Amino acid sequence: MSKRLMRGALAAIAVVPAVALSPMASAADSAPLKVGFVYVGPIGEAGWTYQHDLARKAMEKALKGKVVTQYVESVPEGADAERVIRDLAQQGDKLILTTSFGYMNPTIKVARQFPDVKFIHFTGYKTAKNVATANARFYEGRYLAGVLAGKMTKTNVIGYVAAFPIPEVLQGINAFERGMQSVNPKAVVKVIWVNSWFDPGKERDAAITLMGQGADIVTHHTDSTAVVQAAEEKGKYAIAYNSDMKKFGPKAQLGAVTMHWGDYDTKAAEQVLNGTWKPTQVWGGLKEGMIKLEDIGPMVPADVKKVVAEKEAAIVAGKLTPFDAPVKTNDGKVVISSGHLSDEQLGKMDYYVEGVEGKMPGK
Repeated sequence: MSKRLMRGALAAIAVVPAVALSPMASAADSAPLKVGFVYVGPIGEAGWTYQHDLARKAMEKALKGKVVTQYVESVPEGADAERVIRDLAQQGDKLILTTSFGYMNPTIKVARQFPDVKFIHFTGYKTAKNVATANARFYEGRYLAGVLAGKMTKTNVIGYVAAFPIPEVLQGINAFERGMQSVNPKAVVKVIWVNSWFDPGKERDAAITLMGQGADIVTHHTDSTAVVQAAEEKGKYAIAYNSDMKKFGPKAQLGAVTMHWGDYDTKAAEQVLNGTWKPTQVWGGLKEGMIKLEDIGPMVPADVKKVVAEKEAAIVAGKLTPFDAPVKTNDGKVVISSGHLSDEQLGKMDYYVEGVEGKMPGK
């Protein structure tokens, strides 16, 4: 191009930005928000990842035409997670939701590299200018499940299949035991750790072992349906986690502690769209509808349902917490003698409460 033609082209660009760029800006403003989800397990038909995918679909339905979503499932925690999160950001996703505790550090690392992208990490505690956290008070639902189990057990032994000994999981185990003891002081919890969020084989083996040790009810803080299926096979009861699993154990499922992320996810996307999103830390429970005990089976008597409902109402009203004093460890140490555990104390939980058998891993 000659210098004369180049100067003419540059002059033309200089005098028409309002005409030429306004339609482009308008098109960009109306373009759907690209939202990415990172899942630790397969979506399947029930479980932790399944519930998050229900939330993704709810977001798409509520914000039809305003968002487009994509997901990557079965992403291991660690280096693979970092690669997947970065890839979503590079593809133009402006809101990325990472849905497992072990994604925390990879999320923070990638967020530093993409300051114009908003991130939400589920169950973690680290935030940044563009990283929010969200969690449910799983332990509130677990307390109610413990009340249900305490009323329904005949052997006074309940088996608990657990993933990793982190505070989130320990809160659930301990709240379950305290709910159970509030209606049945003789009942105890036995725990088997499988060191995996999703391993149906290990989960099944652990459940069968616990039933062999006298548990007539089993529950789990893992992501598959294996524990409920094992209980159905052995003629025992189970309390499902994450999702309703009665399809996999119609005679076994006493109830299900379920998670509900749809409202939160949709609101977060709306905030990104209208420019009001902030890196908040949300921890919602029964009152907020993020955790529920539902799908109670027909084998549960009306009087037991009533007791569970009364406990739920007390928690929602703020008259009861699963960790009201006194709280003691299972080796006799007093944790608190008055009041109730604070959120900070819950976040550092590294012990079993009275009634949980055995020692913590590594102690």
